[in-house]
Amino acid sequence: MSHKTAEERLRRLDIELPTPAPPGGNYQQWTIAGNLVYIAGQTPVNSEGTTVFTGKCGAEHNAASAYKAAALCGINILANLKAACGGDLEKVEKVVKLNGYCACTPDFTDHPKVINGASDLMFEVFGEKGKHARTAIGVQSLPFGAVVEVEAIVMIKIAKPEGKRLSMGLGLSSSS
Repeated sequence: MSHKTAEERLRRLDIELPTPAPPGGNYQQWTIAGNLVYIAGQTPVNSEGTTVFTGKCGAEHNAASAYKAAALCGINILANLKAACGGDLEKVEKVVKLNGYCACTPDFTDHPKVINGASDLMFEVFGEKGKHARTAIGVQSLPFGAVVEVEAIVMIKIAKPEGKRLSMGLGLSSSS
């Protein structure tokens, strides 16, 4: 993969990131702890906030159509990640983990193929930094009838304050 920026790769994929949707309850779409961004579960909603892939894997959707839904979840993850990074996706150091949930019938077992929609997108956008650990499971139902939901943990670069040294309370000083 070439050394293009994440934004250049998104343009090559003909993906324009939407404005992140507001949370559907008393939570945040993303939060930062240390150098990790935790992105709340994203469903396959379009830029108007409409859930465009509803139903269940094994009923209304096969693995191929649900893959597309997971890719849309990935686009929504990237939109929130960009907001968390102050608009600069080059702050991303590593996609650490994706957790993917498929609403499915009891006999559906292709969860990994579905969640590949989000995983493949992370690799396409970030290259090796986009490879991650992952969970892919089946569930009875998801919010608003969505067929897929994906959440993410991403490591980012945090600017360190200049001119300050951390002593960590050990009684150490730079003048000794």
